[in-house]
Amino acid sequence: MQLCVLAVLARAGVDYLAATFFAVECAILHNFLWHERWTWRERARSEPHRWLIRLAKFHLANGVISLIGNLLLMAWLVGVRGGPLVLSNLLSIVLCGTANFVAGELFVFRASDVAGARKTR
Repeated sequence: MQLCVLAVLARAGVDYLAATFFAVECAILHNFLWHERWTWRERARSEPHRWLIRLAKFHLANGVISLIGNLLLMAWLVGVRGGPLVLSNLLSIVLCGTANFVAGELFVFRASDVAGARKTR
């Protein structure tokens, strides 16, 4: 998702950092939906009424990591080092994506939150 949005925006003449910002934002929302439906579906299913809280936490954690991380990495890889746009973004996705998964596991979709919710029922 992020690479496609970045490529389309860059081709349309949008500055690479602005394109990175919008591409990352689209990817954050897209990834949340996939995590809700697939990665942590058993945790999300146990508390469907808390999806807005999970979205806010996911956006906070992933927004900090992805937006700041991608913008800094792209500014360095493309702006300073002169690297190719898409390859630089791919490297940024890999680095930030790993950190995002850990943040999702430990902060957004915590197993302890689900276990606590089950005990109160």
